[in-house]
Amino acid sequence: MHPQSNSEGYAILTDLTKCIGCEACVQACKTINELPPAEHPSKLSATTWTYIDRREGVNIRRQCLHCLDPACASVCPVAALHKTETGAVIYDFNRCIGCRYCLLACPFEIPKYEWDKALPRVQKCILCYEKRVSKGEEPACTAICPTGATLFGKRNELLDVARQRIKDHPEIYVNHIYGVAEAGGTSVLYLSDVPFEQLGFKTAQTTPYPQLTWNILRHIPTVVSVGGVGMLGTWWIIHRRMLIEKVNNGELSEEEAFGKRGETP
Repeated sequence: MHPQSNSEGYAILTDLTKCIGCEACVQACKTINELPPAEHPSKLSATTWTYIDRREGVNIRRQCLHCLDPACASVCPVAALHKTETGAVIYDFNRCIGCRYCLLACPFEIPKYEWDKALPRVQKCILCYEKRVSKGEEPACTAICPTGATLFGKRNELLDVARQRIKDHPEIYVNHIYGVAEAGGTSVLYLSDVPFEQLGFKTAQTTPYPQLTWNILRHIPTVVSVGGVGMLGTWWIIHRRMLIEKVNNGELSEEEAFGKRGETP
């Protein structure tokens, strides 16, 4: 299935009953994103954007869920993260000021930071947006799946597929599509034959997280929440970009500009 116009964008449906744990999706992700190879990665990191988690005898593909209303994008003061029309939540390094609010905001603990780099970036699955999806192709991970365990297409159509599978085989599937309501809805959906709570999925919160954030922030005086943060953010952006320009021009080394661990001042 290929991208076309759709108000909710596109999605991935992962049917855990069909996943054989071959890790073809893991290696395809590393190849297309030019990430260093790793044999059987066991967690998400700055260099591993998807992996196979094995619990209760089930192979579970973990990756960014590309929330319909992403908390990571809502807290970013410079719009370095944003939801595209395709459904992908993508990242712009040139805008990033290194505040790392996105790491704290994500309810699924997805974004990772390049702590070992002098010019660190936030790293996570971007749904092959630039290299494939924006060009009308499906992500590398879904294209390579040998069993059809992970499908790509319009979100509403994948929901129909998921509902039909549950209807046709109620003896197999848990009567729940993960991602319909969780965190306000996600663009990565799951079917399972084992309750999601037993597989380590977060299932309680259905309100979009940006709404919860606003309910707190609206009680903070405007002069503090907007004025103070705005002034600090402006200084941070200007200062960081000046350092990056000096590194690019050869006036400073990366270590001189950002320190040995690459932590932004």
